[in-house]
Amino acid sequence: MIYLLLLISLGYNKNLYDTITESKVKNTIVLAHEVKGGSMFSTKGRYALRVIIDLAEQNSDNPVPLKDIAERQEISKKYLEIIAKKMVEAGFIAGASGKHGGYRLTRRPDEYTVGEIIELMEGPIIPVSCLAPDAEECPRKGKCKTISMWEEFAKLEHDFFYGKKISDLIG
Repeated sequence: MIYLLLLISLGYNKNLYDTITESKVKNTIVLAHEVKGGSMFSTKGRYALRVIIDLAEQNSDNPVPLKDIAERQEISKKYLEIIAKKMVEAGFIAGASGKHGGYRLTRRPDEYTVGEIIELMEGPIIPVSCLAPDAEECPRKGKCKTISMWEEFAKLEHDFFYGKKISDLIG
């Protein structure tokens, strides 16, 4: 895993991790995020992908009840309600209330990228906080020897996740 290798080569330490996680750029995924747990993304991002994939696999014009998605995905319906609400607000899925209510995709599976879903739920996918869209300009910007490496890595990450379509993940 490239992330772990970079952390090892950079000499990962807990104080750096604590500093990063307590920084003001909290909605940014940083390279050291959850290294001990082996996961870079939170359950919100991962479960949002699972909801979109589930809806794509149902291939139905009729709304799919969230209860059914929760059962198939073995995720709490209550937690999925939070995730679904955010995806409805962003226009990724449409919701219908009532007896025959549920959710459906607003686009074809090949029109969704993994990157846009992850960024909706997690925030920008970047390796270091100084590359965040709302980051203050770093006083070391002009003399930083590693910024070009981080920018290159951020481009690789972006291109990878935005190059993956939901249709690539369904059978």
